[in-house]
Amino acid sequence: MAEGDLETQLKQAIGALAENAASACFGVAVSGGPDSMALLDLAARAFPGRVEAATVDHGLRDASAVEAAMVADWCRDGGIAHATLHPQGAVRGNVQSWARAQRYALLEEWRAARGLDWLLTAHHADDQLETLLMRLNRGAGVGGLAGVRARQGAVLRPLLGMRKADLLAYALERGLPHVDDPSNGDARFDRAALRAALAGVDWIDAAAAGRSAAALAEAEEALDWMVDDLEARHVLPDGGGLALDRTDLPRELLRRLILRMVARLQPDAVPLRGEAVDRLIAAARTGGKMSIGRLVLKGGVRWTLMAAPQRRWQ
Repeated sequence: MAEGDLETQLKQAIGALAENAASACFGVAVSGGPDSMALLDLAARAFPGRVEAATVDHGLRDASAVEAAMVADWCRDGGIAHATLHPQGAVRGNVQSWARAQRYALLEEWRAARGLDWLLTAHHADDQLETLLMRLNRGAGVGGLAGVRARQGAVLRPLLGMRKADLLAYALERGLPHVDDPSNGDARFDRAALRAALAGVDWIDAAAAGRSAAALAEAEEALDWMVDDLEARHVLPDGGGLALDRTDLPRELLRRLILRMVARLQPDAVPLRGEAVDRLIAAARTGGKMSIGRLVLKGGVRWTLMAAPQRRWQ
């Protein structure tokens, strides 16, 4: 794909996602990989004078500081403001999950401090395909299969319609410095293992999968809109708990209503998985009751969700 085509595609994608694209200022999250370097270069050409960049150095690899410096040097030469951000504290739990949470928190703090309207990330069509297949393999529902969202808060992902190969070709043609994160090829990580398995597959259309994800994202938004209305009208206070006074609804709507009720009464709880919610619904539909965490859902004419009674010790 030609340089001009990619730049036009980027402008169109951002114009469709951001109503103020003609005047907005953009922050670009740049790891130093070919995808994010291509995004930064394209954005700087498409929106001259309105683009800044930031690199998060997680400090997990010896080379990460050198890679961040590479991005900073390129930005300096191009007259683009750049910041290197560093997480605070030690790694906790799953390394990739921790790094992702730290990255987005730091980037949002930077975006707000710099007065930037939007944060751009370089997720592309191949990332979307990998996400869809991973979530399909885990039995995800509509929300999970919506994949990577093109717009999420102040984050825009305008490259979801572009292929990784086209972005790499652009980076090479433009002579953009870039590096490859070795974790991208580390089979210990699920995404890397899936990426290796897909390398020789030519019958999956990543662009078509992306369109399906976008359609599912719209379906997810429509379902949330319906559930907002149902919750306002049919989830009522009941003593110290909540009651659902309409239960003749499709199971997907009941799932979402129960999840919202649990979140209201037990906001610190780990989100329930679909199988657990289905068991709750099955018990309530027969008039039974079932515990979930510190709560009990009881069926009947209307369903009630209450704190479980404290046990008496003999």
